[in-house]
Amino acid sequence: MSDRTEFRLTVSCPDQMGIVARVARLIADSEGWITEAAQHTDTEAHWFFMRWVFSLNGGADAALTREFSQLAEELRMNWSLTRAEARPRVVILVSREPHCLTDLLARWRSGELPMEIPAILSNHRDLEEVAACYGIPFEHIPVTRETREAAFATLQQRLRALQAETVVLARYMQILPPTLCAEFRDRLINIHHSFLPSFVGARPYHQAFARGVKLIGATCHYVTEDLDAGPIIEQDVARIRHDDQVADLVRKGRDVERWVLSRGLRYHLEGRVLTHGNKTIVFD
Repeated sequence: MSDRTEFRLTVSCPDQMGIVARVARLIADSEGWITEAAQHTDTEAHWFFMRWVFSLNGGADAALTREFSQLAEELRMNWSLTRAEARPRVVILVSREPHCLTDLLARWRSGELPMEIPAILSNHRDLEEVAACYGIPFEHIPVTRETREAAFATLQQRLRALQAETVVLARYMQILPPTLCAEFRDRLINIHHSFLPSFVGARPYHQAFARGVKLIGATCHYVTEDLDAGPIIEQDVARIRHDDQVADLVRKGRDVERWVLSRGLRYHLEGRVLTHGNKTIVFD
């Protein structure tokens, strides 16, 4: 089977009887070999989700795509068929804090995150040396109150020019404009340093300390024009002691941010995340 190519199929559509059987029949008729299969039905929304991985003989994907397009039209499917070996182009946005960026770059270099990084963009120059250490182009696009609109227009143009398929906000401390959020819908990934929906906005660790919480967390989510309210991909928590101070919350929180962002991004890159409204289905 060495001459076969592995593909990844994702589907979401109104639920009805026979979807799995009809998809499996198309793949079988194309001499496909299914190696991974996951599906879920949201019984309240009456919506069906699936993610399958299978291999095909060389060139068989063109015919399968034609056949599947007909089925998708009939069943009103949102679907995607991609090569499993694909490495999406991911542009990383940063500000001044290095912990999420350095973690992503280390995992990328080790092969844990299957992606290409054409550039790192930032509103500050603090992390330029980090990008240089990994041989990744670094671009400085300053954002001030007076230049904000022009800066984000430039940022959006650069993302297009770089052919960004996914954009990661690795502690990029700016609120993106609605036009950019709309253009990269379900492709803008942010790490927020709290367990959303608690403590949205700025200084969440200070908010958590003032509230006296016993757990702090981090949330990886898709960005929408509603601040910190996009579909959640991944979350995790760390326990807080009664004698922890704000600095301790920040230190513990940074570890959680690293774990959550890397897992969320990997799920996205592997096509494991499907969105429906403001919810996600994560086939992890």
